[in-house]
Amino acid sequence: MINDKLPKIWYGGDYNPEQWGPEEWSEDDRMFKLAGIDVATINVFAWALLQPDEETYDFSTLDATMDRLYNNGVYVCLGTSTAAHPAWMAKKYPDVTRVDVQGRKRKFGGRHNSCPNSPTYRKYSTRIAGKLAERYKDHPALLIWHVSNEYGGYCYCENCAKAFRVWLKKRYKTIENLNKAWNTRFWGHTFYEWDEVVQPSELSEEWDGNRTNFQGISLDYRRFMSDSLLECYKLEHDEIKKYTPKIPITTNLMGTYPELDYFKWGKEMDVVSWDNYPSLDTPISFTAMSHDLMRGLRSGQPFMLMEQTPSQQNWQAYNSLKRPGVMRLWSYQAVARGADTVMFFQLRRSAGACEKYHGAVIEHVGHEHTRVFRECAELGRELQQLSDKLIDARTQAKVAIVYDWENRWATELSSGPTVALKYVDEVHKYYDALFQLNIEVDMVSVEEDFSKYDLVIAPVMYMVKPGFAKKTEDFVSSGGTFVTTFFSGIVNENDLVTLGGYPGELRSLLGIWAEEIDALFPDQKNRIVMKQPWGELQGEYDCGLLCDLIHSEGAEVLAEYGDDFYQGMPVLTRNRFGSGQAYYIASSPEESFLQGFLSNLCAEKGIKPLVLAGDGLESARRVKNGNAYLFLLNHNASPAEVQIGEIEQKDLLTNETVKGTVMVPARGVMILESKLD
Repeated sequence: MINDKLPKIWYGGDYNPEQWGPEEWSEDDRMFKLAGIDVATINVFAWALLQPDEETYDFSTLDATMDRLYNNGVYVCLGTSTAAHPAWMAKKYPDVTRVDVQGRKRKFGGRHNSCPNSPTYRKYSTRIAGKLAERYKDHPALLIWHVSNEYGGYCYCENCAKAFRVWLKKRYKTIENLNKAWNTRFWGHTFYEWDEVVQPSELSEEWDGNRTNFQGISLDYRRFMSDSLLECYKLEHDEIKKYTPKIPITTNLMGTYPELDYFKWGKEMDVVSWDNYPSLDTPISFTAMSHDLMRGLRSGQPFMLMEQTPSQQNWQAYNSLKRPGVMRLWSYQAVARGADTVMFFQLRRSAGACEKYHGAVIEHVGHEHTRVFRECAELGRELQQLSDKLIDARTQAKVAIVYDWENRWATELSSGPTVALKYVDEVHKYYDALFQLNIEVDMVSVEEDFSKYDLVIAPVMYMVKPGFAKKTEDFVSSGGTFVTTFFSGIVNENDLVTLGGYPGELRSLLGIWAEEIDALFPDQKNRIVMKQPWGELQGEYDCGLLCDLIHSEGAEVLAEYGDDFYQGMPVLTRNRFGSGQAYYIASSPEESFLQGFLSNLCAEKGIKPLVLAGDGLESARRVKNGNAYLFLLNHNASPAEVQIGEIEQKDLLTNETVKGTVMVPARGVMILESKLD
């Protein structure tokens, strides 16, 4: 449980009363009660109001807000306000603003414009966090701390250059080790002094986003920047803990956001929280995967849905409304996959600036007679009805998909073989196939304990970190099934090629050698031709993107390429290793192949789908105290039929008992409670 002061699914969101006055505050109090709002995230961007100059602090407005909310039955997720530094700070201390990748010094403006290695920013952000913690440590409204907001963005200033060199010294110890790791004899880049090292910006090694001359340098700068921003979070975290050691601390993450290594961040957070903003055309399975990834940051611990919009975003190219029922449906999707909160940005819609057209529980009209408010109030009533039933319930998946931010950086920084290779897309293909099969999945790091699973899938495992190959061999040897794909086992953690033949350290486990890698143009395809029918797989399937030209070194060849000069070479192999088996898929296959392939593997391992249902029906399950809670989420605009088995289950939202075949209404939700098998 996040905080037992409020033993239910928290319901609320971001609230900015400083943008309004007493008349609106009174209406907010009234309407929060109508909507069932019981948590407000406040003080996220209020630093300039709390600290009007270097020496002055004024907490009077925040004091009144804390008291008013609590007296009206609303608890507080208290921000530290450090997501945007005050204008006076940028004016007096220019080191606080960032330098961009093109070498341009930023002026005051926007947000997340603070250099993470600025001594000024670190000093004052830590100080304000400490003052807030000392002041509100005993306030009854305080549920959880919210440090900064949506960390992200890199800086290339001179303070960061100096800090980067210190970071490199800690990592490599000697300049000789650094030269070896970065392969600096290429293009005459050998360094003899640490101060010769410069950041990989558009003034040096990089261009067009992920294009770089030296992958090792660029990869390390991404690690360094992720660590620098994390250090800022930890400084505030540690200062707060001095005063409130038992109050949980979080910061809101952003799903598959590319710039930060969230598995590293998750270790430093008492509870993971994240902001979910899919567009109208985002695949449902991609949103589900993002929830599962956030749950995986702390090995399956429930997380917070910190932000979602009640209706529409303001920042996408096409800011579509959520159709009737979709807000409720997507809220329960988060709960189904591990969220113990449902929270919005924002509670009252801003009147000015860039978020004035971002949806809110209370719209510009200012009253409760809107479609959005009615839907929010209905969801609030349902969450009250659920009480503590689902709080702290867990997922018990037997399939894991490995996701690694550093591997993503390395893959997309690679100077070949194709610009079309997108790590997240390839991971999602495997997740989507299991999603369509109604198979539960955990998204895990390379450090996760694989022994909890029967099947582990590591798509495009380009970078093999120290210990990963041995851990995977132990997993398979003990009876596990492992799957990896083309462009795997190529480099080590420094992006240096593992010599001796691809897939490097995974070669013995997989029983293959990849001699060459062919990059196909977007309009090109090859074919996967099954040598003989295998369960759900038979005949042939399209494949593309990349094609590894592999030779068997003991692995059984299950399918071959159907075209080009490598027609007849293996494309799908299975290698027996100890008591288990390891599969290699040498190209990027079509959806039907993956569904058939993964259906076969799950059947062999006795991993059963949660339900039998058609397209658009999502299933997920949480478990608590010997009870299973099966979520059925119908993303279709028409009712969906689902086979749930002959065991009687109780629908927590209607109190009806059901079994056999059930009909889930259009964009509807069922939460079925039963005793765990």
